[in-house]
Amino acid sequence: MDERLLGQLERISAAGIQLLPTPELPHHFVFERAGCVVLVERRAEGFGGIGSPGALTERGFEALVERADGPAFVFKGDERAATADEADAARSLLRDLRQALT
Repeated sequence: MDERLLGQLERISAAGIQLLPTPELPHHFVFERAGCVVLVERRAEGFGGIGSPGALTERGFEALVERADGPAFVFKGDERAATADEADAARSLLRDLRQALT
């Protein structure tokens, strides 16, 4: 295994982030912590572009967005308000994942 990739995996683990098994998503890795997820592009050499944070529910991926009246999770033409704790957890996951993958 490439030393850079090994370092990234160690930092991901140290941050308490899990890699979810998602064979139905062949082009993305799904990283999870505290009920929040971030999709990361799969590349032959490892990890690619990092997506937006959100939640993974029975409806699929719900992206966290900022609305004038506060954060919300959006999905397939609908949305639900995000609590402050949910929004903070999603933003924190994104920040920590970006740091781990650099």
